[in-house]
Amino acid sequence: MKILVTGANGQLGNELRLILPGAFPDAQVLFTDVADLDLTDSAAVNRYVEDRDVTHIVNCAAYTAVDRAEEDKAACTAINVDAVKNLALAADSHGAKVIHLSTDYVFDGRAYRPYRESDKVNPCSHYGTTKRAGETALLALAPESIIIRTAWLYSPFGHNFVKTMLALGQTNPSLRVVYDQIGSPTYAPNLAKAIVCILRSAQWVPGIYHYADSGVTSWYDFTKAIHRLGGISGCEIRPIPSEDYPTAAVRPFFSVLDTTRIRLTYGVETPYWLDSLQDCINRLKKQ
Repeated sequence: MKILVTGANGQLGNELRLILPGAFPDAQVLFTDVADLDLTDSAAVNRYVEDRDVTHIVNCAAYTAVDRAEEDKAACTAINVDAVKNLALAADSHGAKVIHLSTDYVFDGRAYRPYRESDKVNPCSHYGTTKRAGETALLALAPESIIIRTAWLYSPFGHNFVKTMLALGQTNPSLRVVYDQIGSPTYAPNLAKAIVCILRSAQWVPGIYHYADSGVTSWYDFTKAIHRLGGISGCEIRPIPSEDYPTAAVRPFFSVLDTTRIRLTYGVETPYWLDSLQDCINRLKKQ
């Protein structure tokens, strides 16, 4: 087994760096980011997969600056669509299997129950539109691929909501946080473990899966928990509606994902989000 992890310097990629070598001691694990492999270069991607006899690709690479994507559309499309096509073509040509990461932003957030994989997609931002286009391209060019949609990802690595709220809480007397957007905060190490479960499984069932930690919360309540567990008491958190915090990109109001399929197919665990948040903050305190 030779595993290629793209986008290895991101939140999920860094967590995979920590666990994949130990989970597959007899495998060769190749971690790349843009400096190592330009995924928008089709020939380079094909050559990399062929020369190294890659058997599995875990694509963590993505353009995730949701608001900036509304202006920087070409760059967002290149990474979220064109790069995925290149990986799909290389995988199909050389018999590699693909696990690709996608997002809750393929939905419009108007649901009343957790989104299932079969629910109608309707992205309402350029980021969401490109991620959906990447899904479609991958399944068309490499139909044996697995797509994992996730939401509200955070970890001790990179830029994310948890680290931002901790930093702002230490320097601001008050913060205004939206209370009417609901989702499931997802701890990147838990998603990394789910990917390991799939790679270890005796079966490979292609298609789309949803993965998120258990439980739901709002951005406001998430922030309250971050400050409480992080020991921040001098910052007042004020709840506001989304209309009072306008952004360039439209956010889904409801981002809860139904994880039944991935749990039943691969036996993965979806820990409670608050327990995961405590673990993340404990790790951050040790840094």
